Amino acid sequence: MARNNYRNRNEENDGLFRPKQRDTRRRKKRNPIKGIEYIDYTNIKLLQRFLNDQGKILPRRITGVNAKQQRSITQAVKYARHLALLPFVAEDMR
Repeated sequence: MARNNYRNRNEENDGLFRPKQRDTRRRKKRNPIKGIEYIDYTNIKLLQRFLNDQGKILPRRITGVNAKQQRSITQAVKYARHLALLPFVAEDMR
């Protein structure tokens, strides 16, 4: 006699709750700065792509850049903020 438990996969519906299997495959994000070797702090248009509307730096999982590029983006944004090329806080937050 077969026992009704969640480990018994032979029976189609035995009336017990089974947690859904999550799809663990991740889509690879396209690297937005693939051809660029040096992230320049004066290239404000490029740096603004990596900031949200509040002026915060977006994380890697959102932007799709690798770790080395994220570090150089962070350094460039901080240097541009220090030179007043980028705001520390967005205008609508003041």
